[in-house]
Amino acid sequence: MRFRWAYIALPAALSLLTVILAACFYPFLSSDVAYHFIGDAPDKFLSRGGFIAWMIIPQLIFALIAIAFVRLVMSLSRSFPAGTSPLQDILPIMGNMWALPQLVIIFAMVSFFLYNAYQITPISLWILIVVVLVIGAGILALLFVRAIGRARRRQKQPVKNSQE
Repeated sequence: MRFRWAYIALPAALSLLTVILAACFYPFLSSDVAYHFIGDAPDKFLSRGGFIAWMIIPQLIFALIAIAFVRLVMSLSRSFPAGTSPLQDILPIMGNMWALPQLVIIFAMVSFFLYNAYQITPISLWILIVVVLVIGAGILALLFVRAIGRARRRQKQPVKNSQE
């Protein structure tokens, strides 16, 4: 089984999107960025560079975890007989599911950027987190059910004999 970028496409794309968003918003941020609020009033601040680092580094870590996870599962998959492994259906899901926490970080980052650059307060972050997690869990469940169904159909198919 060979590594394919499709196995980690979402974490890689979201990491890149984070870097692009940070570069776009950086000039609009003041030297101190508000990141914690009581009601609608900010009460904790961080330097602009520190804030950007706290937004980018976790994204890169999640992308690296996705790569390491996919590589580890691929190396452990050698114990499956060729052609019957469900991993080719499940591995893209397993690698790309790391995008869920990345989405939450991106929404938080955009919320902080909008407040600090334009004093706009979008939807509450906890509501957004719940929505992302519920939708993400539903999508993951559907994809896993579909992948497991394909794997079962593949196992029921007769194995072609290479000597024929």
